[in-house]
Amino acid sequence: MIIYEAEGVKFPNIKKRETTNWIRQVAASYGKKVGEIGYLFVNDEKILEVNNQFLGHDYYTDIITFDYSEGKTISGDIYLSVDTVFTNADKFSRPYDEELHRVIIHGILHLCGINDKGPGEREIMEAAENKALAMLKDNR
Repeated sequence: MIIYEAEGVKFPNIKKRETTNWIRQVAASYGKKVGEIGYLFVNDEKILEVNNQFLGHDYYTDIITFDYSEGKTISGDIYLSVDTVFTNADKFSRPYDEELHRVIIHGILHLCGINDKGPGEREIMEAAENKALAMLKDNR
């Protein structure tokens, strides 16, 4: 089950059923099935608070993923800053909707085992994001 909630921000304009089906399709492409995933759309101040409290980081970010996966079933809590997504969409000259979906799937890709902090990993993550976004476009 995938749950979408917003705290301190207007709920983003996403189609929950379509997004859930897409997330399941992407997870399946990595041999995973979806367990319990909670998305919480927040503002920059809340994501900074979560980053400080749980990770000891004193900076803003677009997404924080807490992984509770077991075996082939992915589960987790995903905090997503709509403020930072908006800023990044502008910074990278991307439509907001595309950047939002990129970040939504970024968390799922982390749950599927893809990292982005080590040497060469960022490029692997970006390729996986692009592949997933293409799957979403194919479903529309």
